[in-house]
Amino acid sequence: MSEEHRSLAEVHESVEVPRGGPGWKRWWAVAGPALLVAVGYMDPGNWATDLAGGSRYNYALIWVLLMSNMMAVLLQSFCARLGIVSRRDLAQACRETYPAAVNIPLYLLAEVAITATDLAEVIGSAIAFNLLFGIPLLWGVVITTFDVLLLLMLSSFGIRKLEALVLSFVGTIGIAFVIEVVLARPDWHGLVQGFIPSLPDSGALYIAIGILGATVMPHNLYLHSSLVQTRRFGRSPRELRQALRLNNLDSAVALNLAFLVNAAILVMAAAVFFRTGHNEVAEIQDAHRLLEPILGAAIAPVAFAVALLASGQSSTITGTLAGQIVMEGYLNFRIRPWLRRLITRLLAVIPALGTILYFGDGSTGSLLVLSQVVLSLQLPFAVIPLIHLVSDRNRMGVFAIGRWLRSLAWIVATIIVGLNVQLVVMEVRSWIAGTRGNPWLIWLLVAPLAAASAVLLAYVSFKPLIDRLRAVRRAGAPVGVHTTSETPSFTIRPAREYRNIAVALDFGGSEERLLNEAAHLAQHDDCVIHLLHVVESPVARAMGRNAADHEIEADSKRLQTLVEVLETAGYPASWELGVGDPVPELARMVDETGADLVILGAHGHRGLSDLVHGTTADALRHRISATVLIVPVSAP
Repeated sequence: MSEEHRSLAEVHESVEVPRGGPGWKRWWAVAGPALLVAVGYMDPGNWATDLAGGSRYNYALIWVLLMSNMMAVLLQSFCARLGIVSRRDLAQACRETYPAAVNIPLYLLAEVAITATDLAEVIGSAIAFNLLFGIPLLWGVVITTFDVLLLLMLSSFGIRKLEALVLSFVGTIGIAFVIEVVLARPDWHGLVQGFIPSLPDSGALYIAIGILGATVMPHNLYLHSSLVQTRRFGRSPRELRQALRLNNLDSAVALNLAFLVNAAILVMAAAVFFRTGHNEVAEIQDAHRLLEPILGAAIAPVAFAVALLASGQSSTITGTLAGQIVMEGYLNFRIRPWLRRLITRLLAVIPALGTILYFGDGSTGSLLVLSQVVLSLQLPFAVIPLIHLVSDRNRMGVFAIGRWLRSLAWIVATIIVGLNVQLVVMEVRSWIAGTRGNPWLIWLLVAPLAAASAVLLAYVSFKPLIDRLRAVRRAGAPVGVHTTSETPSFTIRPAREYRNIAVALDFGGSEERLLNEAAHLAQHDDCVIHLLHVVESPVARAMGRNAADHEIEADSKRLQTLVEVLETAGYPASWELGVGDPVPELARMVDETGADLVILGAHGHRGLSDLVHGTTADALRHRISATVLIVPVSAP
């Protein structure tokens, strides 16, 4: 892959994943990307909703945290799948899928979301500086302009150093909240009951939607699909499946750690504030101020502030990385990473400074809530394209998600979109109520944005269906060669660019001819050549995949060698070995790889056991939907 197409080129495939050895060593090499993603699920924007939920409704909303976390694990696994299999991040894949008229607003929405995320982290860090050192919020915001550059200098020493730094921050947050929970002495019976879904009143619904909006964050979807590409995996189907399993484990561990942190914040708020009648604690400063007098321990507010600082600093690293990924992916425009990160930070600092100067220090809580509403607006425009992309067999081949997983994904997307739309509606209503009878300015701003967003969302939601209908209409339209004017009515189109080419090999001496034909047709940068072979030995036919005879071992080595030849020549390749009856086995493998072109060799002779030549090619052709190219080769 050329550097132009690499996501985060400076660290792309910079960590080698061992192909053998103990499983824990392979997992340790893979672990890291999900940790960087997980810090976004425990950033200062989450703190306000968790504090409000615990102080107002005790443990009743902890089930919302669990549900949100399960949704996040599913979506982040899709991001890892997209990055590992297609070697594209979400922004790059969108650029390749949608026209410029759609990609530009998608890019702008992503930038707004990243700015909103960074805004929450700027405010959170500034509050932490104020609580720990007495630095005024205004100067705390200014300090955050430069601290991100110091922290991200570590990326020049490798992605593993950056991951180690974030791990230290996450560890700090975890230790701080262990202290808080131990001091708070929660009601464990009430805590367990909180996992039973319930909504005490409409206010609880509002906070539940806020928790969801603060948990499933759009910039993390772009980030994860890029960070998994910092690992160098093998490209065979077996190695890709292993990479997906290891990354799913990494995501589950890291995101469940984030769940525990968020749950600890809510549990602390319930045990400390709800129990003592302080039911309106939603501001971070108020929580910090009340901890010591209620718990009677001087370490409680210090631990709280240290955790807040670690949360803001770790989250800001990932937010600025996401900004770089989005700009490079959507626009294919690269600038120096430090400059890109400084731009992202300045876009967040300017509104923070303006708000504090105009409204005062007490406005930071409202600004945090606003940042979460902005994130909610952008979330559907990242989730829906992601589901379409990982469902696309042309792009993902055999690794496209199946029907049941796709159904689950759309249920999750519907819940996320529906709840986030409701959150935005509730916020707009509150804004209108605050205008004191002059809502025209709100409607003037909101109505056009809402209409444009609805049109854009409808397009990205139904584009695959529209494309299929167009393809069916083109395929079913009459060619119209015999017209009264004798002028053909059909249109000659440029040659198709294939993304997945399957080559059926019989190891009869025609391998070079067939591989050269495949390489000639692999014009798309992302095209993968899949080498297929079926072993027909008596042992293989009798025992199927349980067979382990000499022929299977030898043919596996041949296929691996040919894959290495193709990859050395610059063509991504994989191999798969089938056993037993050749025609159904080949049809199965072609379907699993998602091949849009199948290349067969024809020797010009006949025979019932003839796998890939003569009349038996016709049997395969009727079993698959891909284009079939029969290449004449010399008989052995």
